[in-house]
Amino acid sequence: MIRSVRRAGKARRVAGAGAIAVLALSGCSPSGPGSSSGPEGAGVTGTVTVFAAASLKETFTELGERFETKHPGTEVTLNFGGSDALAAGINNGAPADVFAAAGTKTMRLVTDEGNTAGRPSTFVRNRLQIATAPGNPLGIGSLGDLTASGLKVVLCVETVPCGTAAQTALAAGGVGLTPASYEQDVKSALTKVELKEADAALVYRTDVRAAGDKVEGVEFPESAEAVNDYPIARLENAPNPSAAKAFVELVQSPEGRKVLDGAGFLKP
Repeated sequence: MIRSVRRAGKARRVAGAGAIAVLALSGCSPSGPGSSSGPEGAGVTGTVTVFAAASLKETFTELGERFETKHPGTEVTLNFGGSDALAAGINNGAPADVFAAAGTKTMRLVTDEGNTAGRPSTFVRNRLQIATAPGNPLGIGSLGDLTASGLKVVLCVETVPCGTAAQTALAAGGVGLTPASYEQDVKSALTKVELKEADAALVYRTDVRAAGDKVEGVEFPESAEAVNDYPIARLENAPNPSAAKAFVELVQSPEGRKVLDGAGFLKP
């Protein structure tokens, strides 16, 4: 029996690259594999460890809680971060069952190493918005406005999907931009705006929606040139393959689709 370390029904989150490193160095799974026998959902037990892009934090936390409700005796451990860091953790041996990336290029880092079980499938898409302070006090209405003198703009680092998308959109608009800082994932970039440490950031529209009244989102046409596909895959060396399969099925089910749609993700 797997001992729960938190209240049932609350998917546990392990944040940051440090947690990935601990998992990789430990060389052991947080649980034993669940049984794969019986009808769908039967015999799914133990811990399922999911590595997911930072922009999936709200939706996967909700789906993790639903998974635990559907499968009593299970525990979902969610590890959020930049997709590139998560991919590196998996390739370096961190024990994980499922990987959900914010871009197909990042997922290929894992598939090329033979670390996925079968072909990854795209389950949602996402596009960028300009995040500004509530009320958009500086009147930012386009990518070109981000080049105004004295304006502090933050971007994700180019190695993560939100950073790649930002560079694609800027190139599509012919906009040259030197940001005040590059952030390791989309949540870090958005936080800069929330804390008024930056005037604007290029982030996913889903993260703007999740932030509520802390920021305001500005649409821009070039975002259509930089839409990101989000693939999900079970991992080849998953410690709990039956739970991994069940979690991926939940994400792709009508129930999962409803949660993702409600957060503003686009259908693939």
